[in-house]
Amino acid sequence: MGIFAWMKGRRERQEEAPPLPVPALGYQTGVLQGIGSREDQEDAFAFVNDKDVVNIQREGLFAVVADGMGGMAGGQAASTGAISSLTESFASFRRQEDPPPQLEEALRLASSRVFSQLGGQGGSTAVACWLYREQLWFASVGDSGLYLLRDGQLNRLNQEHNVCGQVWRRTVLAGSMDPTAGREDPQASAVTSYLGMEELEEIDLLARPLALEPGDVLLVCSDGVDGTLDEQVLTACLSQDTPEYICMALRDEIVRQGKPYQDNYTALVIRCVA
Repeated sequence: MGIFAWMKGRRERQEEAPPLPVPALGYQTGVLQGIGSREDQEDAFAFVNDKDVVNIQREGLFAVVADGMGGMAGGQAASTGAISSLTESFASFRRQEDPPPQLEEALRLASSRVFSQLGGQGGSTAVACWLYREQLWFASVGDSGLYLLRDGQLNRLNQEHNVCGQVWRRTVLAGSMDPTAGREDPQASAVTSYLGMEELEEIDLLARPLALEPGDVLLVCSDGVDGTLDEQVLTACLSQDTPEYICMALRDEIVRQGKPYQDNYTALVIRCVA
């Protein structure tokens, strides 16, 4: 067989061959939690499948942070109840169906359960993330944060449900792009949506998945973290080599700030690796 015939046959076989599968991402995880200057820990969190490679491929990795609201009675009961309900819902997620409605349903069910348990006298924020088939889906309520560090650039992925955000959105709809709108309101940081409300209206939901890449770092945190550390400091912390070092850096920076009224703080770190 001549060289040209051999090359032609080789090209034809290559064209007929099915494409190679995209390598699955691996995930390294870390957890930081501290009580701050509070008397009780009202944050709660959960990882599901973070140490189980087989179940990550089959079911996905689930990460959730809930921050019990300190201005209400029953903050601790609200956050732990929310986590229990959300992880129970994750166990029954239908993997072949669209994730956003399932995440929304899980948050609404958790809110209803917290309301029934505490009679409206307790509440909790929540950020629930589902990493499945190298994609991220999330849903959140309240002011707890979800961040992505990619190629040195830090971006907050979810909206804050507070008075400042409501004022800013109304300002934008009125035709103004003033970035300071709502910041001077005396109740700017007051949470406007939380699990445990009688009627849960505001849910931040990702309608389309975010494709994850090797090197991405996700931070899921209560406002005791991002309410203490600015984006420049968060970026430096999340740029550490491993989730363990990232959590150590976050802890050291929070302690260094030395805020007299430091809130409870919780951070879940997920690093995507090839």
